[in-house]
Amino acid sequence: MNKTIDQLSSDNIRALAISMVEKANSGHPGGSMGGADFMHILYSEYLKYDPSDMHWIFRDRFFMDAGHLSALMYAQYYLLGNYEKTDLENFRQWGSVTPGHPEIDVKRGIENTSGPLGQGHAMGVGAAIAAKFLSARFDNLFDHKIYGFITDGGVQEEISQGAGRIAGHLGLNNFIMFYDSNDVQLSSMTDEVTTENTAMKYESWGWKVITIDGHNHTHIRSALNAAHAELERPTLIIGRTIMGKGCVTSDGNIYEGQCELHGKPIGATKADFVKTLQNLGADPEDSFAVYTDVEAHYKTILNQKTREASERKAQISAWENQNPELSKKIKQFFSGELPELDFSSITQKANAATRDASAAVLGYLAENVENMIVSSADLSNSDKTDGFLKKSSVLQKNNFNGGFLQAGVAELTMAAIANGIALHGGVIPVVATFFVFSDYMKPAIRLAAIQELAVKYVWTHDSFRVGEDGPTHQPIEQEAQIRLLEKIKNHSGKQSFLALRPADAIETSVAWQLALENKKTPTGLILSRQEIAAIPSGGTSRFEDASNAKKGGYLVKSNENPDLTLIANGSEVSTLIEAAHELENSSKIKINVASIISEGLFRSQSREYQESIIPKDGLVFGLTAGLPVNLENLVGSKGKVFGLEHFGYSAPASVLDEKFGFTSKNAFHEILKYLKENE
Repeated sequence: MNKTIDQLSSDNIRALAISMVEKANSGHPGGSMGGADFMHILYSEYLKYDPSDMHWIFRDRFFMDAGHLSALMYAQYYLLGNYEKTDLENFRQWGSVTPGHPEIDVKRGIENTSGPLGQGHAMGVGAAIAAKFLSARFDNLFDHKIYGFITDGGVQEEISQGAGRIAGHLGLNNFIMFYDSNDVQLSSMTDEVTTENTAMKYESWGWKVITIDGHNHTHIRSALNAAHAELERPTLIIGRTIMGKGCVTSDGNIYEGQCELHGKPIGATKADFVKTLQNLGADPEDSFAVYTDVEAHYKTILNQKTREASERKAQISAWENQNPELSKKIKQFFSGELPELDFSSITQKANAATRDASAAVLGYLAENVENMIVSSADLSNSDKTDGFLKKSSVLQKNNFNGGFLQAGVAELTMAAIANGIALHGGVIPVVATFFVFSDYMKPAIRLAAIQELAVKYVWTHDSFRVGEDGPTHQPIEQEAQIRLLEKIKNHSGKQSFLALRPADAIETSVAWQLALENKKTPTGLILSRQEIAAIPSGGTSRFEDASNAKKGGYLVKSNENPDLTLIANGSEVSTLIEAAHELENSSKIKINVASIISEGLFRSQSREYQESIIPKDGLVFGLTAGLPVNLENLVGSKGKVFGLEHFGYSAPASVLDEKFGFTSKNAFHEILKYLKENE
């Protein structure tokens, strides 16, 4: 290989990156300059994809962790023809396709949204797990590589502990990560922050670790070749690089490796922007130009990649002809098409806790949905995902025939891995923990909502009724937090999250049906630890009644022209039904009771339907085991909500119900009090 053209290409990437940041007067130039050599060698010689078919499911994938290095990605992909010159010139501007941190855009090569450090490479681990899972089912067809790119900040984020441990434990030899190690952080040098031995840390997790000069193209090739040859372990390539590689001062002196080069335009540092451009071989009058020789070189590269992809596609086509049923299954997996499922056929025990009802559904799904990976944060016997595990097996090194990932105590890592599984495609990710520990998962839940990923969350132990475990384990404010995501629109203009808290076992079956059929956004199922009285059927069957939950809310007890409407979700619905019967017997008033499983979904229905459930000018009383705000928007200005406005205490659930007022008897008195206030 002509070293001159490789150096020229890397310098072109550097010049483009600093030009973007300079014009925007915003961004991170120094790290982009340091990582240019690795990116050029990776994309020009190693990463396999089809430039004419960017969504090709058998492509290699690149997961950026350090989203602040977006200029590096855009510059590289500009050389590959994925961006126009004007796209780079509009870096970080309104309406551009080059935002400040990369946002998923597969047709241009962006596999994941990144920015919050640590999550990007964890998503890469998830994609590698998905590829292994699929390869185990389809004759190793999904033998492509998943590449990650991480920096000092991402290595320091606590999520790297979980991602590193899990990738090493599972022997993900299809995951290759470049660590751009330049001794510089945004506000300090790394030696002010850490003295750990990163290589030894990853080796202890079971990784192959190679340390190289990250600017030496021969070293980069040698490391990538070794990583490709590795059969047992993921590989970490520690590239010793220089922050701001190529920067010079106005008098031409080298000015590299400085902290200020991390997060400022070059012109705002002691380096000189014009002189640096000239040092890199760029024309300061046209700094967004692709160098003539580089342009020709990349045309050759693109032709070669297209040809190689065509050859690979021919091999896969031959396999498909020999394996028509498996080929059909691959297409089904990646289309998101579900097999024919009958949720009404799932046997549910009367008065079951909704976590147990969920276990019954998961057992059914384990037997009927072949492309699910279910994961639990060391709680499978408590969050009842063992309903799936009992009919599957745990993913293990060199054995991905099962479908259950024991993530260990690592909720954030587990959730980020689920995002990566979803991003890879072809596999449905489900993750589970106690609802209170959704707090650990929020950063990844948020990225799932932004990226519009159909991850399914199972959150059990949904209220203070966790009981004896006390306030640390009793969710009070978590439902309010999660339901805020139902109020946020994603960039497709849709509700960004679907939160479902079913009222009984049968409604849990319907909630799971909603979750599986929701292929556009993440879904959370909020489930009880304690048993819940079954909702009486008012029609042909309880399942038929509960199917109305698909509208977000429906009446579980109805009268024409009610005097009062009671609303709740989860276990509080049955409490209100009991209180309603007592009130009707004693006060001779007509009462409706509504189960509002999802406010977001309910508000998406017609105004006519909403008002048929919750009368606009009627009296409305809500009961919630969480913060009153959970229902305040639903009851309206005349309504009242009885909720919990303090942390819980350690005691049996039945005692807490009594002490906190969550009994039908107390609900009866609170409703009477409300009626008297509105006489």
